[in-house]
Amino acid sequence: MKIELDDCPKVIDEKNLYGFSWMEHVMAIPSPLVVVTSYKSNGCPNATMQSWCTFTGEEGYFCIFSSVYKAGHMYKTLKDTNQCVVNFPSKDIFLKCMETVKNNGFDDEITLSGLTALKASKVNAPIINECFLNLECELAWEKDLSENGSHAVMCLKIVNVWMDESCYPGLHSICR
Repeated sequence: MKIELDDCPKVIDEKNLYGFSWMEHVMAIPSPLVVVTSYKSNGCPNATMQSWCTFTGEEGYFCIFSSVYKAGHMYKTLKDTNQCVVNFPSKDIFLKCMETVKNNGFDDEITLSGLTALKASKVNAPIINECFLNLECELAWEKDLSENGSHAVMCLKIVNVWMDESCYPGLHSICR
């Protein structure tokens, strides 16, 4: 069972967070390798293995990717839709997530890799159900990494969070 959060749980006093986002107190970002999901122009789910990201908060909570290949599906779908989901795989499903790289056509890369795509609730992008943490995001801004380069820095605003309660002991009690 997953718990959905799009606002600070009532048990947390936002006035005493010392400048940090409530999300930093509720969840820990555990992995530098994530699967970014969106829908391709033909409506099929796209999945991109992505690394080199960090998270920070000021007037929201953000995921910043330091190097997104501008010729890849992730960049194109983010530019087209401005929405995606950042999914965190456990070691148990990591190899299935890596299979999405091999299934990198215009079919449903998630299902072909043995995973389950579910519709996100705040953005038009799929979540990978087997991942223990899913961050629904909207594109906030992008900047070319270099003047004539093939990569961009992209900043995504996190608008909704899905967390597998089995991975976050005690979460259910503070969120209800």
